[in-house]
Amino acid sequence: MAGQGRQANENDKNVVVVMVPFPAQGHLNQLLHLSRLISSYDIHVHYVGTITHCRQAKIRVHGWNPVFTSHMIHFHEVPTPAFSSPPPNPHASLKFPSHLQPSFDAALLLREPVAALVSLLSPTARRVIVIHDSFIPSIIQDVVSIPNVKAYSFQPVSTFLIACYYSEIVGKPLAIDDDVARKLPRRGTTMTSEMMQLVNRQKRHHKYSSGVLFDTCRAIEAPFLDVLAKVNAKQWAIGPFNPVEVCNKSTDQRHNCLEWLDNQAPDSVIYVSFGTTTTLTNEQIHALASGLEKSDQKFVWVLRDADKGDIFTGNTRVCQLPKGYEERIKAKGQGKILRDWAPQLEILAHVSTGGFMSHCGWNSCMESMTMGVPMATWPMHSDQPHNALLVTEVLKIGVVVKDWTLCNELVESQTIEKAVKELMASEEGEKIRKRAMELGTAVKRSVAEGGDTHREFDDFIEHICRFHHRSHL
Repeated sequence: MAGQGRQANENDKNVVVVMVPFPAQGHLNQLLHLSRLISSYDIHVHYVGTITHCRQAKIRVHGWNPVFTSHMIHFHEVPTPAFSSPPPNPHASLKFPSHLQPSFDAALLLREPVAALVSLLSPTARRVIVIHDSFIPSIIQDVVSIPNVKAYSFQPVSTFLIACYYSEIVGKPLAIDDDVARKLPRRGTTMTSEMMQLVNRQKRHHKYSSGVLFDTCRAIEAPFLDVLAKVNAKQWAIGPFNPVEVCNKSTDQRHNCLEWLDNQAPDSVIYVSFGTTTTLTNEQIHALASGLEKSDQKFVWVLRDADKGDIFTGNTRVCQLPKGYEERIKAKGQGKILRDWAPQLEILAHVSTGGFMSHCGWNSCMESMTMGVPMATWPMHSDQPHNALLVTEVLKIGVVVKDWTLCNELVESQTIEKAVKELMASEEGEKIRKRAMELGTAVKRSVAEGGDTHREFDDFIEHICRFHHRSHL
């Protein structure tokens, strides 16, 4: 694992990192994983967020136990003004979680608390490093003028997506052929206008960053990292942030779905989960239920409504299955339906898991690729259509369930059944699985001693611990 086993030297002492994530689950999760990696270099990390989102990040982390790093990762829970968020709307024409926009906008209120924390740390630290989500660079504008403070932007999306945007300036990567280019979504069509306005208002603040961090590695995205190296003065590909070795052995706290997986054949189960920001209509849930059952393949399905602005308050919609479905699936031993938070990394790492039907959020893509699990892609919004193309058209480690050009249409049960069978029970599916497993092996090799990620992580740590006078920044 990147960062583990390296001895801290005197130059590392009294360097602290302030981590500021964007308040959406995938973003919170990635920067908490990064906090763990940085803390393994004997560097204290201060993780800043609202009270709700710090709590959310801690209770949902998987693959490691934050208790073991509590002396190195310090949470700063910021009270924010109360705001109301509407419930998720399963009938919205665009699946972007517009109901979370109030909490996204409230993230900009972290500017003053971050400045106060950095001002408190600066006099006693040789250097303060602020790593902020690229969605909210304005929150560090007050601290970058402090002589011993430097800020770095974290990009929570694939370099494939970013390289597509920069291709007009620096040229199209060779890995993007004309067929792929024709399938790229048009700008502004994957988010709401309100979110686009937030992103656009933040653009002028990117100048405060001294470099860019990516949750990826060359084994996955080398051509796109090469493109971005032409526009970024400093960049580091230091992913995957998530643990690459996950223990599935029996423990008292082990999730019961893992025990069910223990009794299934290797590579025989497809894991179905669409993340935390997507809500489906009852009609679509019924079609998915039918398609999974008719495929005759084993499955673990996480069936939850999208997160609310505050996941700890109020009632949550219970997604309805066809009458008698859950009992029938259980009696046949075909599947397991989870309605609570699922240990995704442990499920993907399990020997019985042979596929992942996913919304293609970057967190989920990285976790699936890390564990060598092929994907059935069903993008919903934001970066997900790009990620789906990367998986199916570029890396060729997945099959399409839903084409983004048909994003407003119901995915029929027959389409779902066909995609599941193709991935889990066909000769082509076996070829895809073999490529996914080879990629997973390459990713694990990347984070091992001497691998690309391991070297880049060491380089980043040495960079932030090296003393530079202000004129050199």
